[in-house]
Amino acid sequence: MQTMACFQILLFGFIGFTAAKGKSCDMYASIGESVTLPFNYEGLTKSNYLRWTHNSTIVFLREQNRVKTGKPEDVTTTGSLLLKSVKLQSSGTYQADALHSNGTMAKAWTGQLCVMENVPKPRLRYSCGTDVAKLNCEVSKPEGLVFSWTQDKKILPSETGQTVSISLSDVTGDISFSCSVANQVSAERSETVRPTCTAPMLCFKTKTVLGVLAGGAGLIFLLLVIIVVLCLQRRRAKSSTQLSDRVEFKKLSVRKREAESVTEYENIHNVESYPSPSPLPSPTACYQNISKLDVGTDSNSPQLSTAAEGQGVSPVPKPRTKNAKTQNI
Repeated sequence: MQTMACFQILLFGFIGFTAAKGKSCDMYASIGESVTLPFNYEGLTKSNYLRWTHNSTIVFLREQNRVKTGKPEDVTTTGSLLLKSVKLQSSGTYQADALHSNGTMAKAWTGQLCVMENVPKPRLRYSCGTDVAKLNCEVSKPEGLVFSWTQDKKILPSETGQTVSISLSDVTGDISFSCSVANQVSAERSETVRPTCTAPMLCFKTKTVLGVLAGGAGLIFLLLVIIVVLCLQRRRAKSSTQLSDRVEFKKLSVRKREAESVTEYENIHNVESYPSPSPLPSPTACYQNISKLDVGTDSNSPQLSTAAEGQGVSPVPKPRTKNAKTQNI
C-alpha cells in the first residue's frame, strides 16, 4: 500500500507538471463524474445577479431572486456550479459573473474543465531474445498516457516508456515486474509477471558478432582473389605449353614432309646410294705394302703361279729389283 501511494503521488505530480506545460486545464474530470466548479463568493445573496456560461453559452442565470436559466439546485450558496455526470462534451471554458443590485461587478471567475476517459487496465507481456527480455505494457489507446514500471515492487524512475528491455543476465527466477498507466483522472496497474527467459551459455555482443562476420567475409574474399590469380597463372602456363607443343609439332611435320619428299624423289629417279670413296693411303703405307710383297715373292711364287694357273688368271708381273738390274748388266 505504501508503494502504491508513493507511485500515485509521483505519477500525479508528473501529470500535473505535464498538463501545466501542455494544454491549460484548471480542472480534470473523468466521464460520469460529478464536478463542482468553485466560485466561493461568501457575500453572495439571492438579490445578486449571477450568471454561468459554458463556451459563451448561458447554463445558469439568476436575476432579482429569480432563476431564469437552469435550476436553483445547480449552484451552491456561494455561487459554485454543480455539474452531474459530465461527458466529453462538458469540457471547455466556464465563466461566472456576480453583480451587485446596482449593476457593478462583485466577483468574476473563469476556468477550463477537461473531461477524460478512465484508463483501462494494462496487460504485461514479455518476449525472450538472444540477449535481452523485452517487456511490453499493452493497453488500448496509449496516446497521451503515462507509463511507469516497478521491479520487485520498486519504482524504476528512468523507465517511462511502453516497453522495457532487461538483460538476460539480470533475469532470474525471483525477479518480478509490473507496469502502470495513468492519465490526469485515473491510473491502473497490471498483474505482476516473472519472466522465465534462459540466458544462453555463451553470449556475444552484437558488435562482436558483426566484427567476426566482417572478418570472415574479408578472409573469404581474399581466398577467392588468390584462387582466381592461381587459376589465371595456371591457364597462362598451360597456354604457353600448348603453344610450344604446337610449334614443335609443326617443326616435326615439316621435317617429316621433307624426308618424304626426298624419298619420293629417289623412287621416281631410281637414284642408288653409293658408298662414299675410301680415303687414299699415305705413301708410307704404300711403301710398307710393297716391301711386304718383295719379301713374300720368293717363297710364295710357285704357289701363286699354281693358283694362277688353276684359276686361269694371268700372274701379276713381278717388280724389278736392284739385283735383277745388276745381273742384266
